Parts: sequence; C-alpha cells; structure tokens
Amino acid sequence: MKRFEQKLTKAAWPLFLALTVSNMAAADDGVPLMEQGIQFGDPASGRTMVWSRTDRPARMMVEYAFNEQFQDSRIIRGPYAFEGNDFTARQDLVDLPRGKDVFVKVWFEDLTNARAKSEPVVGHFHTIGERDNIRFVWGGDTSGQGWGINEAFGGMKIYEAMRQVEPQFFIQSGDNVYSDGPIPPSKPAEDGQIWTNIVTPEVSKVAETLDEFRGRYKYNLLDENLLRFNAEVPQIWQWDDHEVVNNWSDAKDLNDDSRYTVKDVPLLIARAAKAFHEYAPLRSHDAEEAGRIYRKLSYGKLLDVFVLDMRSYRGPNTHNLQTRESAETAFLGETQLAWLKEELKNSRAVWKVISADMPIGLNIGDGVDAHGNARWEAIANGNDGPAAGRELEIARLLSFIKHKHIDNVVWLTADVHYAAAHYYDPDKAQTSDFAPFWEFVVGPLNAGSFGPNSTDNTFGPQVVFAKAPPAGQVNLSPFAGLQFFGEVNIDRRSRALTVDLKDIEGTTVFSKTLAASAHDRD
Repeated sequence: MKRFEQKLTKAAWPLFLALTVSNMAAADDGVPLMEQGIQFGDPASGRTMVWSRTDRPARMMVEYAFNEQFQDSRIIRGPYAFEGNDFTARQDLVDLPRGKDVFVKVWFEDLTNARAKSEPVVGHFHTIGERDNIRFVWGGDTSGQGWGINEAFGGMKIYEAMRQVEPQFFIQSGDNVYSDGPIPPSKPAEDGQIWTNIVTPEVSKVAETLDEFRGRYKYNLLDENLLRFNAEVPQIWQWDDHEVVNNWSDAKDLNDDSRYTVKDVPLLIARAAKAFHEYAPLRSHDAEEAGRIYRKLSYGKLLDVFVLDMRSYRGPNTHNLQTRESAETAFLGETQLAWLKEELKNSRAVWKVISADMPIGLNIGDGVDAHGNARWEAIANGNDGPAAGRELEIARLLSFIKHKHIDNVVWLTADVHYAAAHYYDPDKAQTSDFAPFWEFVVGPLNAGSFGPNSTDNTFGPQVVFAKAPPAGQVNLSPFAGLQFFGEVNIDRRSRALTVDLKDIEGTTVFSKTLAASAHDRD
C-alpha cells in the first residue's frame, strides 16, 4: 500500500507532525488555537470525515490534495464552530478517488473583521482501492481506572504501536473515555512502582456537568501519541458504558454513590451523549435519529463493517434468566436487530465484521439485585444452559445468519481488558442453531488490566487463546505490558482474513488466519 511515509521517511514524518503539534499549542491570543489537532472518521467509499476543534467562534477551513505539495488542491469553507458545540466542527470530504493518498490541512478563521487564521494542522490518510489489501486495527478502553497519561512512561504509547502498522482505519470499540473514573496525580502500581498522570480539573472527579464530560475527551487529546495517530488513521467510533457511568442501563441507581451530586441517570446520559457526538469524528445520522451510533461501512468487495450499539437500546440489567423475550430482555433492541439482519442479508462483501462493544459468551457481572440475585451486564448470564434473557435475542440473530447462509462473519470486541480468541462451536453449545464463528477480544488501550472472565456455555465458546493478569492480580497498570490491540489483514488475492492480537509494543501474542468460504473465493 502506497503511503506518505514512503515519500517522507518514517523518521521525518513523525517529526513533521511533532512540529505541527507544537504549532497547535503555540499561545497567541490574536488567532484561534487548535490544541486538539485533527481527526479523520467514518471512512467509506469516496468519503471521509474531518474533525477538529478551536478555542473561540470561528469557521473551519479544509484544504486537501492528492500530493504532499498540495498542488491542484481544493479548499472547502467548512462549518462554523460555536460555544454550543464546544467549538468543535466536522466536514465530510466527498467524491474521493479510491486507492489514493489524501493530504489535508485544517485551520480556523475567527469571526472578527480581521478574520484571524490559526496555524494549520496537517494530516493524511489513504483511501482503499480495488487493488489494495485491507489492513485495520481495533481496540477499546482508554484512560480507565485512574491510569491516565504518564509522560515519564511515554504517554499512551500503544497508539504509536498501532500507527506503526500503517492501518487504513481504526475501530474504537467503546469506552473511549472513563467519565466515571477520577484520574489522580499519582497512584501506586505493581512492584512498588508509582504511576504519575497529567491531571486536569475535569478528570479529577466523576463527570456530571457537560463541560466535565467534554473534558474527558480533551484530556485524551493531550497525548502526543494519540494526536499523531489521529492525524493519519481514520477512525470508526462506537460507545459503551464508561462514556457515561459504569454499567449504565435503566436499572442504574446512583443514590448511594456519594461521588455523584447529580443522581438523575437520564440527565447524565444526555450530557455524555452530547459530548460524545461533539468529539467523535463520526458522520451524523439523518434527522430520523440524529444521535444514532449503529451503522454499516463498506470497503468494496472484501469487507463490510457493522458497528453495533449494545448500550442505548437495552433493557435494565437483571438476573437475565427470563424464558421469554420482552422489553426487559432487549439488548440491541428490535429496530437495530432488524437493521442488522437486513444489512447482513444484503451484504455482498466477502467478510462481514461485526464490531460489538461487548463479548457474547463471557460472564460480566453487575453486582446483585435487591433480592440478592446475580445481576448481569452483558449477554451471558452464567447459567451454562439454553438461551435465556438477553441470550434469546442473540440466539435469533445467530440462527438467522445460519439459515440465510451468511458466510464469513467475524465478531470483534473489547470491554473486558484482556486479549482472547473465542471459537463458538454449536457442537458444544446448549443452544446450537447457529453456524460456528470466531470472536476476537482486545484491550485495554490505556487502562487497568483484568481477567480472564469465565465463559457461559450457552453458545459453546471455546477459549482458544487468552492473555490476562496472573491469578489473583487485577487492575494492573500499563507498566505490566498487558495492553492489547488487534490487527486485521485481508488479502485481496486469497481473500483470507488474518487476525493478530498485539501487545503495547506491537508484538504479536496470537495469530489466526481464516479462509473465506469456497463460494466467496470465486
């Protein structure tokens, strides 16, 4: 794949970006600042979003070309950035040719008569062409459990490890921020070490106000590894619970949590959702449901990505053992489930990747209910029996995939803070009306390491690989090295899909190559 680094050496390009980053932080009250850099998002056929933020009312300006000299460039007068959206703005670049390097400059012009201009921030990305192999990375769980940006450690350096593999895009699988986790100036780590953090007022407590939720995203963008990554790798965001508060559902009750003065969970959800949509480089849905997160992104004949929202439409977290489906057992919800089935059925891509914010067969608890019964946060319910509760909805989906002969479906997720590869085997399942499939789990990107979780045998998950803290050790810092991301490569000739699970240094800890089904290789 032709990349800008091949023209401007690998050593020179990071230096160039570093100079750009330093320009973003240059203090000058006379011109707009761009301290959060730029992001690219929701890459699709012929289009990619460009996101940025300034510090005052201004207009976003975007220049792009297909060469680093910006010859024959096009300039777009983008949207206005106002206080109501925390001075964020995004512009959709459209009619982009396939298989091209796209070089982008973004700046802001203030709304005074002087039209003062910020220093431009520069980035680039590559559109996927018909002759390209496909490479992308995924991961989740950033700045959690009080493990924030430690400059002495090198910051959130897993983002640099991901950048080095030159992916065409990145899937953020949820828990982009930890709004419910204060970040202290320092905290004890394993082996007597001390972890030190950059701290801002907004991350020093749980997020309750809109500005505090916004501050979580601005905090992550203090990390230079992430800024460099954002300027090169288009991203596909989804969310999970920590963007709002741990394990939120209709059952969430904060009355006994002294950290919160705001006890109204719907109000916290509304503020968190607004901040998420302001800072995510995603393409807004239409007026039918402007805040919708689930969507499909297509990459030619080789790949469709189905991005799920397992948080917004679920029923309350319960004992999850109901024998019949109802509003209480909803997980994706009927509308999203119908959309997913229809899109999967109509997909003509060889590989169908379902990007889920939670795994299917891992037991993830949420304490106990008022009667002392175990309450469950995800799909599994710990009973190892036939499908019940939320499993009923997933059973319907898996059965549909089988009977509609939808081949080459792979599930990618994060959430549980360790790396794993699961093979779901109907021959070993209690509910077996489905075709076998793989699920790959990664994370965290910069948070505490946990696990491994126990499995629920309803759908017969076989743990082919897992890498997690040793028994008895939990919430290990990034010092321990148990931070993981995933890399996916699809070869356009053989159509094989290879998944590599990689650690914080970019070292492969597990690899699996999957062959496309026979009729999809034709």
